[in-house]
Amino acid sequence: MSIDWKAYDPNGFYDELISAPGISRPAAQTLTDYLRSLGDAEIHERKQAAEHAIMEMGISFTVYTEGGNIDRAWPFDIIPRIIPRTEWSRVEAGLRQRLTALNMFINDIYNEQRIVKDKIFPAEVLAQSRNFREQCRGIQPTHGVWAHICGSDLVRDADGSFYVLEDNLRVPSGVSYMLENRQVTKRVFPELFENYSIQPVDEYPSQLFDMLASLSPRPLDYPEVVVLTPGIYNSAYFEHAYLAQRMGAELVEGADLVVCDDDCVYMRTIDGLERVDVIYRRIDDLFLDPEAFSPESMLGVPGVMRAWRAGNVALVNAPGAGVADDKVVYAFVPKMIRYYLDEDPILPNVPTYLCMDDKEREHVLANLDQLVVKPANESGGYGMIIGPHATPTQLEEFAELIKRDPRNYIAQPTLKLSTSPTLCDGHLEPRHLDLRPFVLQGVRTDVTAGGLTRVALRKGSLVVNSSQGGGSKDTWIVDTDTRD
Repeated sequence: MSIDWKAYDPNGFYDELISAPGISRPAAQTLTDYLRSLGDAEIHERKQAAEHAIMEMGISFTVYTEGGNIDRAWPFDIIPRIIPRTEWSRVEAGLRQRLTALNMFINDIYNEQRIVKDKIFPAEVLAQSRNFREQCRGIQPTHGVWAHICGSDLVRDADGSFYVLEDNLRVPSGVSYMLENRQVTKRVFPELFENYSIQPVDEYPSQLFDMLASLSPRPLDYPEVVVLTPGIYNSAYFEHAYLAQRMGAELVEGADLVVCDDDCVYMRTIDGLERVDVIYRRIDDLFLDPEAFSPESMLGVPGVMRAWRAGNVALVNAPGAGVADDKVVYAFVPKMIRYYLDEDPILPNVPTYLCMDDKEREHVLANLDQLVVKPANESGGYGMIIGPHATPTQLEEFAELIKRDPRNYIAQPTLKLSTSPTLCDGHLEPRHLDLRPFVLQGVRTDVTAGGLTRVALRKGSLVVNSSQGGGSKDTWIVDTDTRD
């Protein structure tokens, strides 16, 4: 029995592959025709092949539980998501614009604070920021860039338009899964890569290394670049090791590095100390340097902030970049784009209510059962509430949280997130998804061709995070003039 696309119903949501029952979107026609030609046994074999590849390649993620940490195989759906290249060009331009403005904002906030003085950005929002680092004041990093790596989460609404849901600027994760998704899909559907002009993603590790190397304080052909990890128990350790290996960089922990009297960073090796030029750090600010931040930290490198301030080492992303990784600050990004670039935003924000504003808070509390409410600085889908899916008790508890700390909450309408055909118990069903493209900014800006598509595998769920039961798909940016 083959797939019957006439029986697949997106139920009024914008679907990435199917525009209506039985009708494929033009860019997806070759894919849907091919899937229809496969029988149930063949589809099952392809799914098993993907699962075996994931186990063989060791693709995993860690879930923190009360009883400890559990490593799980990466949840992957074999049906790719397709976006036409013509449509992606606009998204790419919007991401370049957005990250340029965000970096200008961060640099301004730690220096002149013009945007505050000109009353475009409220002083009280900055004053109550959890991620503003006083230790970063007056620093001017290379190229004026603080957030060298950004993963902005995008969603589509019912009309198919892309919106930015949030910006991840501290230690954005997930790019290794984007790369591995592509490798698994090539194993499962090698013939499809002959029939589609699919934009590659494989060059990301070399682009990442080139960007990191361009920040070196020493003019070397091959500067010493290291990836600083908290260690094997971190949920993203697979990614840390993966990227270090793909870049040919050393994977280090805090104890492997030392700052000497010359305010330079050195790596301990069997041949003695070796100077480090660039640190791609995957450790949060507060654990990075016990001299500058939390003195109890056993994960960081004492004195690394001194070395950075002296210009003897590059830190990526820069400490303090998280000041823009705040869902309240997110609401002001369109104003930042107009202020710094004198341009209209190419990619719109999702409409956002700030609970710190009295009138907007009244609206949120009166319509809590219809809105999505999020804390300003949580990630991974934690600490939020989806009004239409919440119980009266949960709504009441959240109302109290908002009243107690209004600066910490924003609210957004419940979007009709787009869907894509997903293999569920042997048959295809629509599942909601989002997209996290990755943007690199140094001397130039590079945007991945697509990104990490995350899928809410539970029926009706809008939560795509792997820690909350979500999965992932390969993302194809394709030329519409595909070969038959």
